[in-house]
Amino acid sequence: MRGRPVAPGARGGRARKPRSVVVIGGGIAGIATAALLAKEGHAVQLLEQGESLGGRAGRWESKGFQFDTGPSWYLMPEVIDHWFRLMGTSAAAELDLVCLDPGYRTFFEGAGAPVDVPSDRDGAISLFESLDPGSGPALERYLDEASEAYRMALDRFLYDDFSSLRGLASFDVLRRTPRLARMLSQNLDRHVANRFRDPRQRQLLGYPAVFLGTSPFRAPSLYQLMSHLDLEQGVLYPRGGFAALVDAMVRLARDAGVQVRLGARVTGIVTGEAPGGARVEGVVWVEGGREHRMGTEHRMGADVVVGAADLHHLETELLPPPLRTHPESAWAQRDPGPGAVLACLGVRGQMPELLHHNLFFAGDWRDNFARIHSGRRLPDPTSIYVSRASASDPGVAPAGDESLFVLVPAPARPDWGRGGIDGSGAPAVEALIDAAIRQIASWARIPDLPSRIAVRRTFAPADFVADFNAWRGGALGLAHTLGQSAVFRPGNTSRRVSGLYYAGASVRPGIGVPMCLISAELVLKLVRGDRRPGPVWVPDASAEPVEAV
Repeated sequence: MRGRPVAPGARGGRARKPRSVVVIGGGIAGIATAALLAKEGHAVQLLEQGESLGGRAGRWESKGFQFDTGPSWYLMPEVIDHWFRLMGTSAAAELDLVCLDPGYRTFFEGAGAPVDVPSDRDGAISLFESLDPGSGPALERYLDEASEAYRMALDRFLYDDFSSLRGLASFDVLRRTPRLARMLSQNLDRHVANRFRDPRQRQLLGYPAVFLGTSPFRAPSLYQLMSHLDLEQGVLYPRGGFAALVDAMVRLARDAGVQVRLGARVTGIVTGEAPGGARVEGVVWVEGGREHRMGTEHRMGADVVVGAADLHHLETELLPPPLRTHPESAWAQRDPGPGAVLACLGVRGQMPELLHHNLFFAGDWRDNFARIHSGRRLPDPTSIYVSRASASDPGVAPAGDESLFVLVPAPARPDWGRGGIDGSGAPAVEALIDAAIRQIASWARIPDLPSRIAVRRTFAPADFVADFNAWRGGALGLAHTLGQSAVFRPGNTSRRVSGLYYAGASVRPGIGVPMCLISAELVLKLVRGDRRPGPVWVPDASAEPVEAV
C-alpha cells in the first residue's frame, strides 16, 4: 500500500484506553469497523437488524443455486488486502482469488458480435486499436493519466477524513491543482469523447461511473481513474463469491472479540449533555429486527457509537433534530444515485455464450442514463449487467447448470414495489426483468433462455428501503457527483454529538466494498484521535500480496 502510513506508535496513534463501542449495521462497513476497533482492544458490540451479516453484500440459495445479491466486481485489491493485513492476515490467505481473463464481455446494441475485454494493459490497447485503428496510443495516454489519478487518490484523498486540510496542502496535490481543476470541471463523458471516436470505446471507458452510483454525464472526469482498475489491474473473483469475503471478515471480527447480535433493530441513539454540546451514551434497540416495529426496548451503554447504516436513516430516525449534522432540509439537494432491479436466475444447462461478467449497452447511452436520473420508465432495450459466476465457480450451481445474477440500473423508485420469488414481485418489477431476460436471450443468442429458468427471485428499490433503510431506494449510496465527492461528501464524524462516528457508502470516501473498508479505517483513526491523511501502518505493509491464480 502506497501513501504515508500512520504508525501506531506515532502521535495520535492508538487510543489510550479501551472503550465500549456499539456499531449499528452489519454490512461490510459495520463488520470492518467493528473488527478493527476490537483488534485495537475495545469492547465492541455489533447490532444488525437482519438475520445475517453482510448488508448489501447478501446471498441467496435455492435448489442448489447460490447467488451473490450485491457486489460482484472485486476491484482495488490492494485496499481489500490492506484491511486484512490490519487484521493480521492477508486477502490471499483468507480468500481463494481467481484472475478473470478476459475480464468481461460486452454486447453493444446493433453491433453484431460481442467484444471481450482483456484483463491487462497491453490487451486493452490492442483491443482499442482493433475497434478504431490508430486509437491505441490515445488509450496508452489515457491509462497513464488514470493510473496517476488513482495513485494520487489513494495517497492523498481516500484515506483522509478532511478534518484538516493537510492532505490537500501537500506538494503533490498543489502542483497538480490546474489539472485537477480541469478534471473536476468536465464530466467523464466529455473527457472521453474528446479523445475517442468509436461509441463502443466511449461506453467501455464511461460505464465505470455506474460503480460510483452515477453516470458518465454527471461524474467528474477525475473518475477516469476507474479505468485503471479494470483495464490495468484486471478483475479478480473470490471463489464462493462475495459471500466468502463476508464470511472471512466475520470470522476475523469474532476472533478479535466482536460480539454480534442479530435481529437487533436500533431505534435511537442515546446522548447526554457535554461541554459545548452532547455526548453519546449508547443506543436503544428492540428484538425482532426490521419486521417487528413493536417490542421490548433495551438500552446498551457505549463510550463510542458507530453508525454504519444509511446516513439519512441514522440522522433523521435515530437522532432528535437539534443533534443532526445533516437535517432533513440538507437532503433535498442530494442525489441518492441510481436504484436497481435485480434477478437471481437458476438456469438449466450451460451458457457458454456468456462470460463471468457481461455488460449489455443500449445504443442511446445518454437517454438511458437520463431516464434513470429523472425517474422515468426505462427504454427497451436498456443497459444491463449479467454475472454468470458459475463460469468461474462451478460450486454455485448444480452440475451442468448456471447461476445468473441480473442487474438493471433503474431509477431509485420505491413506488415500483418489491421483488419476489417465482414471479410474485410487483408487476412493474417482474415486467422489467421479463424484458431483460428477452434482451439477454436475443443479444447473446440464447433463444431458449426463458424456458430454461428453474429458479427466479427479484429485488427492487422498495426492497432496498425495507431491508437496508436505503434513502429513496438507492442501490449503492450517495452518487459520486462533484458535490458529493471527497471533501464535499458527508464526513465520518457527527458535528453535534461527541463520540458518534459514521462509516459506509453514505459517507467518505464513498461507494463500493473497498471504499467501505477505507471508511472503517477512517473511523479507527478518528477514535485514536489521529487526523493525518494516509492509511494506517501495518508491520508488513511493504510486502506484496500473493497474486491470484
